[in-house]
Amino acid sequence: MDLSRNCGTLRALQQSRRFPNIIMSSPSSRRKIVFLFDVDNTLLDNDGVIADLRRHLEREVGPERAQRYWAIFEQLRNELGYADYLGALQRYRSEHPRDPRLLTVSNFLVNYPFAKRLYPNSFNVIEHVKQWGPAVILSDGDVVFQPRKVERSGLSEAVNENVLIYVHKEKELEDVERRFPAEHYVMVDDKLRILAAMKKVWRERLTTVWPRQGHYALDPQVIATYPPADVTLERIGDLVNYDLPALLNRSNG
Repeated sequence: MDLSRNCGTLRALQQSRRFPNIIMSSPSSRRKIVFLFDVDNTLLDNDGVIADLRRHLEREVGPERAQRYWAIFEQLRNELGYADYLGALQRYRSEHPRDPRLLTVSNFLVNYPFAKRLYPNSFNVIEHVKQWGPAVILSDGDVVFQPRKVERSGLSEAVNENVLIYVHKEKELEDVERRFPAEHYVMVDDKLRILAAMKKVWRERLTTVWPRQGHYALDPQVIATYPPADVTLERIGDLVNYDLPALLNRSNG
């Protein structure tokens, strides 16, 4: 599979049997409301996944080489604009081409039991909102590991294979709207930066929901930098307590 840095979206994957529902919609199929869900630290505890990976790396290659992997990882994230765990591993391998322990690390990543890292009631939340409109995964990431995470966690099945993965999702709203046209959108994301950027584009057509989970959501500097979301949750599972009028009309910022 092509891992080109210039790949803007997962169009090839989105049009494959893996994600069969990701097709262009006609204007006549416009829905009243579409619910968009981020993945990492929104529906799935990605901080926990990274902690497990850190422990595995240190155990397999030692603290010094593990530290080198994370340095490469951060360098690659700065270059690409998203986290690329497998890409970092490939680059690390160029420095240690004869290290057989790398195979255990790649196996750890590809076969990680992501379903066990879902936040409590994540599936219940998705089913709850589907009574009002389709649920769609809207995530950032690479073209291999992120789709694998969405599939193995069971999230792709939960949203009826409605999965969109971009390099910078907040810059792809025109494409999102073309694929899932709606009068109104609800975006659930742990990053205030993403919610603020989307709000600037869709304005009153967007309700932003911010679950305070993960290191980004708990960073005081981030909280002070961006405007509050329309709805703030202490945990993603709290969304099941909202009916549609409360969700669309309430702003507890």
